[in-house]
Amino acid sequence: MPPSLIAEQLLNGLQLGLMLFLLAAGLTLVFGIMDTINLAHGSLYMIGAYIAASVIEASGSFLLGIAAAIAGTALVGVALEMALLRRLYRRSHLSQVLATFAVILIANEIVRMIWGSQPILLNMPPALSGPVELLGLRYPAYRLVVIGVGLATAVLLYLLVARTRAGMWVRAGASDREMAEVMGVDTRRLFTLVFAIGAALAAVAGALLGPLLAVQVGMGENVLILAFVVITIGGIGSIRGALLASLLVGLVDTAGRAFLPYLFRQMFPAVIAAEAGPAVASMLIYVLMAAVLYFRPTGLFPARG
Repeated sequence: MPPSLIAEQLLNGLQLGLMLFLLAAGLTLVFGIMDTINLAHGSLYMIGAYIAASVIEASGSFLLGIAAAIAGTALVGVALEMALLRRLYRRSHLSQVLATFAVILIANEIVRMIWGSQPILLNMPPALSGPVELLGLRYPAYRLVVIGVGLATAVLLYLLVARTRAGMWVRAGASDREMAEVMGVDTRRLFTLVFAIGAALAAVAGALLGPLLAVQVGMGENVLILAFVVITIGGIGSIRGALLASLLVGLVDTAGRAFLPYLFRQMFPAVIAAEAGPAVASMLIYVLMAAVLYFRPTGLFPARG
């Protein structure tokens, strides 16, 4: 197997991991601080992708589309938190699951009414449509930009959580919400802020992945499963855990899908390898999750006791 193929798949895994981080970071903050299971997080990712596609098509500006997706999805997230989730904080997780699952169905139908059922093929910026030379490897420029944006967002989110007063409130709420309230933290405003940040991060992921994946109704459900795997591995409420787990999941998933079928073809007959290779590759991240939970039941870097 040529080294260039291995390097290319590693970069693809890094890109997937960083996009998963954008989704999982907001989800783990909501879950870790609010103790709220929000199945509608994938719908925010979908809404961000559709807003970006519409604005890019109307204006021709990719940056304007991303900015509109961030602002519009953050507003949708704030409206959702104020209208629904505030009534669910003190209720059981079953109530939260049922209510936010209903939001998924409602959001899918609203998107279908506004944009239709056909997938939207979002074109990437012409300046980034070709490959670039990277240490002897020709790699798509747009994917490198996605990696750069993901890394920059991770650094900014770390600085926000670790170096600002708002971040101190977030960490206090993740560790002990009741004590944070006693110390004077306005948890209602904090929850709204955290939810808006989570929605904005989901919108960034949706807008950036739009040119790589089809923008379509229900696109958030499959990604939501991966995001929950990430926060389970990383530890609920932990940004550091979400980043490390996202990179692990992205690399394991990409490497498994790229290399396992090849290995199976070397070891088994072609008929068996064609069936078993992709099947085992699709299970790898769940095997990884089970292995991590066996040794660390609370995840790699749990933020809550």
